[in-house]
Amino acid sequence: MWNSPALRECAGDARVHPMNLIQIYQCFCDETRLRIINLLSQGSLCVCHFQELLQQPQVRISKHLAYLKAKGLVECVRHQNWMVYSLPMRPGRELDANLRCLQDCASTNPLFKEDLRRRRRMQTQLAWLDEVEGC
Repeated sequence: MWNSPALRECAGDARVHPMNLIQIYQCFCDETRLRIINLLSQGSLCVCHFQELLQQPQVRISKHLAYLKAKGLVECVRHQNWMVYSLPMRPGRELDANLRCLQDCASTNPLFKEDLRRRRRMQTQLAWLDEVEGC
């Protein structure tokens, strides 16, 4: 799977070096990035989906996704004209533990709950993402 040129283009060196605790918390210290991670916990998404779900401009979403990708917290694969983002398929121990903790905390936060409700309402629009290799 890592031999895919599109995935290598997106993943960079993050796939070789697992995230350390400092990198994880740097990614977690922004509300928009937390909302993105929360949405990705339910499956892959494109920038256009984040725009609609978070009601934020493409530039802001792309900036945060680039940050998360550079730190190794998200992976992406090119599918036709779209970049499809997902959480790492094999997160390291620290990242896995912190993602589980985030899900526990997000389950009681009204903003995060509303994001997931909007995502569920979009489910038919997102069905094609299940067929994208590498997500």
